[in-house]
Amino acid sequence: MKKEFAVIGLGRFGGSICHALAEEGMEVMAIDVNEDRVNEFARIASHAVVGDTTDESVIKSLGIRNFDHVIVAIGDNIQASILTTLILKEVGVKKITVKAQNDYHAKVLRKIGADHVVHPERDMGRRIAHSIVSNNVLDYLELSDEHSIVEIVANEKLAGHSIIDLDIRAKYGINIVAIKRKNEIIVSPQANEKIQFDDILIVIGADVDINRFEKKVMS
Repeated sequence: MKKEFAVIGLGRFGGSICHALAEEGMEVMAIDVNEDRVNEFARIASHAVVGDTTDESVIKSLGIRNFDHVIVAIGDNIQASILTTLILKEVGVKKITVKAQNDYHAKVLRKIGADHVVHPERDMGRRIAHSIVSNNVLDYLELSDEHSIVEIVANEKLAGHSIIDLDIRAKYGINIVAIKRKNEIIVSPQANEKIQFDDILIVIGADVDINRFEKKVMS
């Protein structure tokens, strides 16, 4: 069965989510107070609706409580974002993801019951900075304030050594959860798996440990 999503707020962030979900063949309801924006998404989303989601009667009339996941991507209006999230929670929406403008906004969203809070601008900035600083880092995904998943390209220092030889978990407190090798992905690699030059290691751990590993082994 197709999952049903509702995206509230059709700015750059909400709009890109709508596009991506529609491309995946999902049922998407696109909602915004701005009629011009809604008209833009009329052909992309399954349903495109002009509506003020700070009004509980509007949310109830749209039947949003029956959707699998609602994404609140309201731009600069923090009050509208908080009020919308609160109403969605009260009407019984199963899963709510909300875009936060800042840390204070994020804290309030978590307190009122948002399941997942994202900081797209901050997170993208960190990912770009991380990849600029380290030549070996391809991608960086923040799991929390202190933990991340990082894609690292194996260099000459790692090539030819098995995971058990390198003893990365004991020495650095991080784990190699997968290895991308050309068109192959090795999930949960065995301890005797030998790393090859240009393998992409998918590493999970605390930021301080990942940084220590990068500086010691990857530089």
